[in-house]
Amino acid sequence: MSQWAQQKNRTTKQIIGFLAAVFFLYSMFYLEIVPERVIQSWERSQSLILGMFPPTLDEPIDVLGAALESLHVAVMGTVLGVIFSIMLACFAAKNLAPHWSVSYLVKGFAAFVRAVPALIWALLFIVAVGLGPIPGILALAVNSIGMLVKVYAEAIEEIDHGVIEALQATGANRVHVIMQGVIPTIMSAFISWSVFRFDVNIRYAAVLGIVGAGGIGWELVRASRVLAYDQVLGITLVIFAMIIVMEFLTRYLKQRSDLVLAKASN
Repeated sequence: MSQWAQQKNRTTKQIIGFLAAVFFLYSMFYLEIVPERVIQSWERSQSLILGMFPPTLDEPIDVLGAALESLHVAVMGTVLGVIFSIMLACFAAKNLAPHWSVSYLVKGFAAFVRAVPALIWALLFIVAVGLGPIPGILALAVNSIGMLVKVYAEAIEEIDHGVIEALQATGANRVHVIMQGVIPTIMSAFISWSVFRFDVNIRYAAVLGIVGAGGIGWELVRASRVLAYDQVLGITLVIFAMIIVMEFLTRYLKQRSDLVLAKASN
């Protein structure tokens, strides 16, 4: 690299660094982040942290029931999302779509759904069907579709086209091609992504209750509204324990599915 090019790169990096520093300082000024406010917030945080200990659960049965409801919401949302994602992925995959425009249309729909956060979907469904676990289930299902359609379609597109052509040559219709050729081929990726999505939905389900979509999140909001910070910490620990247990469960399911598929292929 010539000396002029090195000087140009150095100058470019200096300009970018200067602009980044200016933007950072402007952001602090615009958001009114001043040392006095930081110090005051630290003093308030100390009293907040002291109020959290020891963590308590005044109504442990209700909290555990809400945690179980969050688990139900995650399971139902994942199952519905997986079912509809499989159907849509067959139209999104280029090697199965009846026309290339259908593939792009379905993928565009999935991208739109994926771009909207689950909390926004929950708020929309709360307006439509009211408070409770149903809007949470629908929000997780729709949000799951946005991700699963993409990964399922990519897995289908990686299938050897000879498999599909061989089935079509025997006179198999589209349903037979999907059931006998596509699904067995992508089963490993299908299980992996489905289990991963369930793991994600467990975390979402614990939060959706904050906006009124059922589950343990509502218990967290209720405790915070009455400034019961010891209960807030207790409920947070329950959420943490639930997520950790589900993390080990999904890992176990993934390992078992890989083992079964490995035995089936031998």
